[in-house]
Amino acid sequence: MDFLPQAIAFTIPLPDKQFLPILLFGAFVVVGIILGAYGASLVPQRERAEPSRERKVLVIGGVLGALIAGVIATLLFDKFPQLDSIPIYWYGILIVAGALLGAYLATFEARQRSVDPEHVWNGLLFALILGVIGARLYHVISSPTGTNIGLDYYLKNPTEIVLGIRQGGLGIYGAVAGGVLAIYLYARSSQLNFGVLLDIAAPGLAVGQAVGRWGNFFNQELYGYPTTLPWGIPIDAAHRLPLFADLTKYPVETTRFTPTFLYESLWNLGMAVAILLVARRWKKAHPGDMVLLWGMFYGLGRFLVEFQRPDAWLISGIATAQLIGLALIIICGVVLMYRHTGPSKAQLAAQRAQQRRPQRPP
Repeated sequence: MDFLPQAIAFTIPLPDKQFLPILLFGAFVVVGIILGAYGASLVPQRERAEPSRERKVLVIGGVLGALIAGVIATLLFDKFPQLDSIPIYWYGILIVAGALLGAYLATFEARQRSVDPEHVWNGLLFALILGVIGARLYHVISSPTGTNIGLDYYLKNPTEIVLGIRQGGLGIYGAVAGGVLAIYLYARSSQLNFGVLLDIAAPGLAVGQAVGRWGNFFNQELYGYPTTLPWGIPIDAAHRLPLFADLTKYPVETTRFTPTFLYESLWNLGMAVAILLVARRWKKAHPGDMVLLWGMFYGLGRFLVEFQRPDAWLISGIATAQLIGLALIIICGVVLMYRHTGPSKAQLAAQRAQQRRPQRPP
């Protein structure tokens, strides 16, 4: 039988089954402190110019974050798993590895645009946290075809919104929305150009996506229809979609499936290379153009990849991701075209001045 990947990379032994719930409670509080303090640090500089006031704002933010996180952890405490060891999943490892690799690439892009690379690392944590929150929310509201895990399931099992994330379930569109929000907040607090920061992040985002998609391989998910192509992958019975659960018709030993995750991973890698090349050679690019290119490229790639998604979330028979992909192509394409072919700001100002000029009587 061919190699079947395992979702768990390794385990960390624990001294007692009660240790993990206590550890998770402490982790919630620590993350709450970090988020609260970090969020407070994003208050524009002009509103907290004095150092003493700045410290008070950070302390208040940290305390509020700890209280909110503590309340959430208390509500979830009985649901925390009691285990002899902590499983570490390949999915999480690859998501973090992709984020770090993308951030490292972004530091080079920052230097190309005369931006201090430290801004990349300073904003990475906030972007990751909001990105994960957005990605999880997108997954929660979606209703994949052929599964019973969707919005209705999470409404009946709300604790799984948080606890179920350890086994996957993140949507890239939600991740991008959360990340863009984080970058916007960071740009405001650091008084940096929002469009420039988005351009710095664009190729790194594509690389992070390319790496992170391999987490789907280890989870045995994001596969397509059966195929006879030599790069088809086996999927064991436990990870089959209901459509392919008949092992008489689709035997584990001989059935191979389209590696949809691989196609998207390769597309994202090519997208990163294309954006880097355009960024180096397009001398008339405006701030924000590279992220618009990302939107067009990724929208097209996702539209094509969704044809090999038997479990796609459908709206009126059309994959939701395809609808979003088409919207990205059209909106980003129109904005990009207008920015480079529409009237310039100087021309618009001249037209307005001409309109305001009093007309001489004949």
